[in-house]
Amino acid sequence: MASTAEAVIPGQRLGHAQEYIAGSGTYLHQDFLYASVVGIKQINPSDNDGLPFLTVQRESSQSAIPDIDTIVTCKVLRINPRFASVSIMVVNGKPCTDDFQGIIRAQDVRATEKDKVKIYNSFRPGDIVRAQVVSLGDARSYYLSTAANELGVIFGTSIAGGSLVPISWQEMQCTKTKAVELRKCAKPL
Repeated sequence: MASTAEAVIPGQRLGHAQEYIAGSGTYLHQDFLYASVVGIKQINPSDNDGLPFLTVQRESSQSAIPDIDTIVTCKVLRINPRFASVSIMVVNGKPCTDDFQGIIRAQDVRATEKDKVKIYNSFRPGDIVRAQVVSLGDARSYYLSTAANELGVIFGTSIAGGSLVPISWQEMQCTKTKAVELRKCAKPL
């Protein structure tokens, strides 16, 4: 049973060594306990009715960070004739707490006929895309690819506002109007 919980930073004095036993995330210096990590201060009773343990618990969910060859799920923000700008939301199934930007260049949309790719026929703003990180890119964004069969648009909304369902590797159909729209579809897993 933890009796107190407060956020602490490294170097912050937590208590006197005569009152607590140093636990994980703490260190002892000149009869005082200090935090060694950013986290939540917790005081837990000891098992044998001795001094309570003083610990600092780190945040349990660290932000996922994209790395080369990881699979990411992202949302298309805007498109132009050369690339689609995306916001990375999930990395290898773990949600991102930080904002990461990515770019899917026209030559990275599919593996064959790269010179015939039109970004407007592959993605639209608002589409949810599964992609692979091919390069860490520049300071602003990661370079992504949808060249594999299992990569591409996994969810989209039609012009009429209905959900899109894939009917081929490059076409999706509106559930409301049955109109067909062009997309680079991901093969269902």
